[in-house]
Amino acid sequence: MKIIAIAAVTAGGKTSATKSIIKKIPKATSLHFDDYSFEGEVEDFCQWVKDGADCNVWNLTPLKNDIEKIIASGKYEYLFLDYPFAYKHELLKDYIDCAIFIDTPLDIALGRRILRDMKNSSADEIRCEIDFYLNHARIAYIQMLKDTLPASDYVIDGSKKLEDIVDEIINISIR
Repeated sequence: MKIIAIAAVTAGGKTSATKSIIKKIPKATSLHFDDYSFEGEVEDFCQWVKDGADCNVWNLTPLKNDIEKIIASGKYEYLFLDYPFAYKHELLKDYIDCAIFIDTPLDIALGRRILRDMKNSSADEIRCEIDFYLNHARIAYIQMLKDTLPASDYVIDGSKKLEDIVDEIINISIR
């Protein structure tokens, strides 16, 4: 089985790409980091970055256990991880065969996030969210560009259309 980790900043396209990929590749499945609650989960990303941005504070044992169950099942040839750390987390790095980073410009990611998560929000709520992003959350996005992007095997332009990103990831994955 080949395990491919797909990372991107929030709203960078990793979940959409992963879901599209598994529809196109027979014997493929996926696990999504955001579907889990982990011990050590970071609440204050600004403080986490200031403290060194150690991704190992997350206890990823539940995700590791699910990876092992999928491997043991023998049902799949590919497992795509919608997962933010590439090879950076000690518990999972040895499972990953390939790490791909979707490098989405931060303005596009922010726009997508507002469109996705704030459809019914007031202008004041949107302004508050942008203020929070600029003063607190952006630092975590920048940290991914410093840590996860260079730790990845491949970097894909996240400003491309989703279909093109998916095709590029599939071509990388089935080599």
